[in-house]
Amino acid sequence: MKQWRAIAWQDIKESLRAWWFLVYTLVFGGTVALLFILGVTESQILGFMGLGRLLVTFIQLCIAILPVFVLVSTVRSIVGDRESHVLEYWLSMPIGLGDYYWGKFMGRFLVTFLPVFGAMAGAAAWGAYQDIQIPWQLFWIFSALLVSICGCFLGFGFLISTLTRHQEVALSVSLVLWLVLLAFMDLILIGVMLQERISPEWVVSIALSNPLQSFRTAAMVLFDPRLAILGPTADIILDFFGRVGFLVYALVYPLVLGLGSAMVGFAIFKRGDQI
Repeated sequence: MKQWRAIAWQDIKESLRAWWFLVYTLVFGGTVALLFILGVTESQILGFMGLGRLLVTFIQLCIAILPVFVLVSTVRSIVGDRESHVLEYWLSMPIGLGDYYWGKFMGRFLVTFLPVFGAMAGAAAWGAYQDIQIPWQLFWIFSALLVSICGCFLGFGFLISTLTRHQEVALSVSLVLWLVLLAFMDLILIGVMLQERISPEWVVSIALSNPLQSFRTAAMVLFDPRLAILGPTADIILDFFGRVGFLVYALVYPLVLGLGSAMVGFAIFKRGDQI
């Protein structure tokens, strides 16, 4: 226990000194501050006002930006230590491969999740100070969705980091993965499949296998329980899952996918040449 915690703490300290962490924190913290300054909490959308209105906008930002930030900051973890010979230094100590790998994983999870959660918590604290009504149920469900999506792309990042031998290659692969998932959320997937006359149920099923799409749809469900914005597609989703069932799916599926990817990465890491 002490070994993996030491690795996690060392990774956290390194991240706190890195420029990407400063940018990452400023993007999300600064966005929340800017939304307050612009008076977003005083406007209304889909019947939501106050902090709920701010969370609507903040969720849209997280869908587009959070995954790529997590990937870019994660894919260099293992391969970067290998290239800089830091991995050789760690393995010269009485530290197991599992302690090193999962310690890095936990440390990186904390530094990617806490700034986003901290921005939301700061918004809630400021809202309470300003006597703005806080939708706590919405706040905690969205926090759980953030845990799920962070864990998902963290797992992808660690898998890529163990499969590649150079940081530039790892970074390129991660950006391609993000672009493919982003593109297949709507335009390419739906356009191609409808042109091939595939049944709508299969289109929706394949679309929801994309963790970005499941996260986006769950965000919609939080603010629009009937998913009116999706039109007839909403009937397929809600008839099969139901509102609560889909939220559970959106919480569990990306997290399982990410942890599964991380475990595959660990199996490759153990079998491969560490130096």
